Amino acid sequence: MPIVAEPGKALLGLGVLLAIVGAGLLLASRFGVPLGRLPGDISYRGKNVSVFFPLGTSILVSVALSVIFYLISRFRR
Repeated sequence: MPIVAEPGKALLGLGVLLAIVGAGLLLASRFGVPLGRLPGDISYRGKNVSVFFPLGTSILVSVALSVIFYLISRFRR
């Protein structure tokens, strides 16, 4: 297999992963899951600056991914 094919596969896989994540976010917004507006999300709006840090959303996504990867590793044994 040529060396050029490996980065191509990686980019294709990354594109598919991004499409799945995007579809998941669209479905979450349709079902009323307020990703980005959860308690713990930090938002500051000043006169000339606006800062947003989705801390609560980041923690929720981290816990969900941890559970998913744990279950995947548990079933692969």
